Amino acid sequence: MKLPVLWIVSALAAGILLAGPGPAMPSMRPMVWLALAVAALLVSLVFLLRRSTPMAWVLGLLSWVFLGALAARLEQVAIPLNHVSVLLGAGRLDTSEALRYRGRLREDPIQIPGGLRCDVDLEEVEVGGAPIDVSGGLRLNYFRSETAATEQEPELLPILRAGDRVEALLRARAPRNYGNPGAFDTRTYLARQNIHLTGSLRSAALLTKVGEPPPSLAHRVARVRGRLLAQMDALFAAAPDRAAVLRAMLLGDRTFIDHQRALAFQKSAAYHVLVIAGLHVGALTGFVLWAGKRLRLSLIARTAVTLMALAAYVAVVEDRPPILRAALMATTLLCGWLFYRKIELLNTLALAALVLLAARPSALADPSFLLSFLTIGTIGALAVPWIDRSSAPYLHALEHLADGTRDAGHPPRPMPFRLDARAAPQWPAPRLPARLAARASSFVILPCRGALRLWEVFLLSATIQLGMLPLLAYYFHRVSLTGPLANIPAVALTGLIVPLGFVTLGASLLWAPLGSALARPLGALVGALVASVEWFSRWHWGSYRIPGPPWMLLFAFLIVVILMAVAARASRKGWQLVLAAPLGLLALGIAVYPFAPDLARGKLEVTVLDVGQGDAILTAFPDGTTMLVDAGGVPGMRGVQRVGGARASFDIGEEVVSPYLWHRGLKRLDVVAVTHAHQDHLGGVYAVLENFRVRELWVGRDVSRPAYRAVLEAAQARGVRVVHHIRGEQFSWDGASGRVLWPDSSAETDSAKNNDSLVLRLEHGRVALLLPGDIEAPVERTLAARGDTLAAEFLKVAHHGSKTSTSAEWLVRVGPRLAVISASENNPFGQPHADVLERLRSAGVRVLRTDRDGAVTALSDGQTLRIHSFVESRQ
Repeated sequence: MKLPVLWIVSALAAGILLAGPGPAMPSMRPMVWLALAVAALLVSLVFLLRRSTPMAWVLGLLSWVFLGALAARLEQVAIPLNHVSVLLGAGRLDTSEALRYRGRLREDPIQIPGGLRCDVDLEEVEVGGAPIDVSGGLRLNYFRSETAATEQEPELLPILRAGDRVEALLRARAPRNYGNPGAFDTRTYLARQNIHLTGSLRSAALLTKVGEPPPSLAHRVARVRGRLLAQMDALFAAAPDRAAVLRAMLLGDRTFIDHQRALAFQKSAAYHVLVIAGLHVGALTGFVLWAGKRLRLSLIARTAVTLMALAAYVAVVEDRPPILRAALMATTLLCGWLFYRKIELLNTLALAALVLLAARPSALADPSFLLSFLTIGTIGALAVPWIDRSSAPYLHALEHLADGTRDAGHPPRPMPFRLDARAAPQWPAPRLPARLAARASSFVILPCRGALRLWEVFLLSATIQLGMLPLLAYYFHRVSLTGPLANIPAVALTGLIVPLGFVTLGASLLWAPLGSALARPLGALVGALVASVEWFSRWHWGSYRIPGPPWMLLFAFLIVVILMAVAARASRKGWQLVLAAPLGLLALGIAVYPFAPDLARGKLEVTVLDVGQGDAILTAFPDGTTMLVDAGGVPGMRGVQRVGGARASFDIGEEVVSPYLWHRGLKRLDVVAVTHAHQDHLGGVYAVLENFRVRELWVGRDVSRPAYRAVLEAAQARGVRVVHHIRGEQFSWDGASGRVLWPDSSAETDSAKNNDSLVLRLEHGRVALLLPGDIEAPVERTLAARGDTLAAEFLKVAHHGSKTSTSAEWLVRVGPRLAVISASENNPFGQPHADVLERLRSAGVRVLRTDRDGAVTALSDGQTLRIHSFVESRQ
């Protein structure tokens, strides 16, 4: 068997999927899986002694399946009883109140835009004046106040280093996932980083240093990382944008990469150069080996120095799956090289996966893990065989070109090329000066070798893009057509930036002038990288967003890729040609998503999304026409979250609304309606315009506010028709109709007001639904006094349940059976207000809340109204 470890890790992964994570087999305890694994192994040995090798292999692999299940179950039951997640589940911690947490800093405080971030390994928490031993991780953020004296406030923060024992008084909560189908699992993502509570300090005085115990080795390494980050910022103080790129490429800190730059890397499929992985490890390994050879170190010494450099690199950038995978593979290859053994790339990859999955089985569900291994797996399974049979023989034919005695050692196919390359210099040589004539063969060899290497880089890039296509489409909803070309300069420049970056950092620590001198060419290389990436990102239709493909399509694609890999490794050209057609069709299906959206045809749907303290409502009409009413946002944010460069700390439109729409299979929206120009309704609209093909943008009263004008300009730039709607206008799609009840004028005002909201009443048969935006009691009274038809079975409660809206008189006129309130959990505005909840209860209205029930969907066939929530559907 040529790839034994690949079979073993596949069996281990199957066992992990069989037993967890999840409640698939809750009754199977770890000892049961261990007994099954031992039994399978013993039976396998019996067959092996009887020389029945195939059955021995099958049972041996089955034992690995059971071992994978055992590892998964052990990881699930290994959570200590004093872990914060256990205490929260048992109700022993009241996170609605500020508590005093104590623990040790995991690393130096990290600079983030506008403040600092600290990760604390918890030791105890004070509850009711009594300390409780606790384990787990706390991430606390401190944002400097805009109104405070910026020169004085940082002095209140204690000087902290990794390993210091600190005490923080704050209200910390478990990370919350947005309650929408397709939402990103923030809680699991942070748990993989050993973060189980998050919170923000109201004042720097609430964080104190209570001790400086001796730092552990991990803390010392974290301090080195903090020092390197600070040194990077100092070297490029005049060019913080380049410092941000280098922080990401060298040390894995992407905090200061602004949105526009990150988007350019994503569009050109070059974002991987900002994520430390195999490319970076390969560049560093190659440089250290090259330097060792130049210094005439022995093979053993070069290998030892390289392994030490790799160990230091992994320690400094932390234990992320891509870097660990790359380091383990590099270590295996180096050890094989030391013993003059050629190592099979796929076996090396499988060995790295085996080690990582055995240590942390839950990594199998980590997109970073999957993408990292898929990338190298594609190279080993497809790119390497294709290169071996395309350019490699011709590159080999260029070696020792003048030595005719070596011709017999070359296969027939590249021999004409070798003979032509040998004969080509004979014509120009007599016509060149003596110095150049002696090097005439170089004028042939170097261009040929360069062209063949360029072909290899392109083939590698194209193969990687093909292999990553399904997961990039599924997890990140992006297809990049420029990736194979954009990655040629990106990969080449990264190979120079990584080693030069570490040399520069090291030199600056030893002698500042030398570091400053090396920083100039390093900055130029980073500038070239950014320029090339941004140039490719500007190609029209070079990149676009799509819904994630169905699992069956992904599975079919994987099967065909495996068959193609088998054919490529076996040199079955005919089979490769046969498989190329289905592979191309499946890739096309993933890239264009030709499937219909997941909509209830013939019915009117209104889904109020969970977007925190904001509004976003998807409306689907019986004929499939779609309308998004608002797109959420962060209350109090100034300006549009994604206009003008730097990205807001969190973009609701990109991170919450768009994933839900992609989950529904939507690529286009017929209408996006903005009720009014407050940020909690408007903030996510820019991302929606950017990610989807929108036909019309509906607005009510015009506002001179810059954020609102920027959204209108973005819509017009994308060919979206901007339509102003005022009271009395109507619309209809396939039997479902709508009427605009407010505002009564579209005249421009200086500022956005709740009472300028676009109010829509939808009707399908006997069922009506009312979407009043954020109107308050004065507009409610005006609408009631004008005699408009307001009756509706479904009411989206105005202004997130504020006490200034949803008066008793309004509820009498509307007469809803169901009301939905869109508000964030424990929001600082106290919404929904207790008075509003009481008025709704007194009116006999069933109330659902997005902070508790998640997304709420109302579905009507014109006769009845059915309601379900995201939380309810998961129970």
